[in-house]
Amino acid sequence: MTSPQTILFVTGRLSEVSLREVVAELSEKLSFRYEVAVPGIQVAALLHVNLLLRRLEVAGHIDRVILPGWVQGDLRELEEKFGKPFERGPKDLQDLPEYFGLGKKKAVTLDRYSIDIIGEINHATRMPLEAVVAEALAMSRDGADLIDVGCVPGETCAQVGEIVGALRAENLRVSIDSFDHVEVEQAVASGAELILSCNHSNIDWVTKLGAEVVVIPDTPADTESLDRLIESVSSVGVPFRIDPIIEPIGMGFTASLQRYMDARRKYPDVAMMMGVGNVTELTEVDSAGVNMLLAAMCEELGIQSVLTTQVINWCRTAIAEFDAARKLVHHAITNQVIPKHIDSSLVMLRDSNLKPQSEESLNALAAALTDANFRIFAEQSGVHLMNKHGHWNGGQPFQIFAAALAANPDIDPSHAFYLGYEMARAEMTRLLGKRYVQDEAVNFGIAGTLPGSAAVHHEQSD
Repeated sequence: MTSPQTILFVTGRLSEVSLREVVAELSEKLSFRYEVAVPGIQVAALLHVNLLLRRLEVAGHIDRVILPGWVQGDLRELEEKFGKPFERGPKDLQDLPEYFGLGKKKAVTLDRYSIDIIGEINHATRMPLEAVVAEALAMSRDGADLIDVGCVPGETCAQVGEIVGALRAENLRVSIDSFDHVEVEQAVASGAELILSCNHSNIDWVTKLGAEVVVIPDTPADTESLDRLIESVSSVGVPFRIDPIIEPIGMGFTASLQRYMDARRKYPDVAMMMGVGNVTELTEVDSAGVNMLLAAMCEELGIQSVLTTQVINWCRTAIAEFDAARKLVHHAITNQVIPKHIDSSLVMLRDSNLKPQSEESLNALAAALTDANFRIFAEQSGVHLMNKHGHWNGGQPFQIFAAALAANPDIDPSHAFYLGYEMARAEMTRLLGKRYVQDEAVNFGIAGTLPGSAAVHHEQSD
């Protein structure tokens, strides 16, 4: 039987208590022995190979040495001196479980999908041409495969051909969303490849333009009209896809989902589309989760395209969301795996793992501080602010800040601004359930990042 490995973890004095807590739990789960070395330095981020060569001691029974990820220098010098393998671990010790492979599956490449995204520019015919082109290019960068020129019912725009031509000049694929004969003819003549939509009101002329059409029922619940339209369009050899029409919540949403399932059973080989914007735009909820569920339904039913918009603010990243969702559901369904711990770009307002620090470790850190530099932590119990002059914490940031200022009367305005900014970030992430690390950007997935202030804050003197 092989004896368990003995690992030496190196850190600074201020992180020792927290490191021991994390490593003790890891050693139980992974069955290794461990020791912790503190080579006479307060902050682990200041460690360097040259310092370790002078101060570190490594016993003969040690099998492996893990250093903080911040360590600078050539690790081969340490390996030559001590005859042991050295490696840089994560920069944040709370990330050690992932470093050892716990709580995180093997990285996968999410670059395949089976659902095309048609990004609609709502009321494009009322917008300046340069604004339409700019929005189309942004949609394309976010993942849209086609750009849909949204027209205004009851209005005829004489510039539709110009709009489509400008988009085609940018090498964008284009569809036209109109029932107006003049607009649709102009669009197709200028390079639009898909017409939204075709029913009994326009089938006599729309099927003669040489472009693919989206076949929809005369009214959402009239499935018999959809059957007749499919038969008519098929008989003249026009390429088409069908859209049984998803309806908003409160307007027959569940019944409309059933119609998609029925249509797929009845027409197993016919291309289908779903206008997901009817749900995301018309439901007052952050759209990422909604897009994920609709993408899953489309993937399972073989719905090859969706039409979406991103007009209202809670949908402003809808195309990028669906792009991430379609890749994730394709991977999950193709490989028969649960879409968990694969990609977190759609976890925008909360984090899957907060990695909290115990009150004991925070108190120990505060007691060990010997300088005036402030450390800020956001835990479920409240925000913690600490330096050598004290440790202030709780759920009222203004009170914490006032107490810290009273104990540190020499704080200059720029540093006070830095503290206010960082404490605001800490309080916001605490309330949302996101992870906060002082000076580091907060990751909101597809929505972007909230910058940290490491590049602008200055250290207080001891």
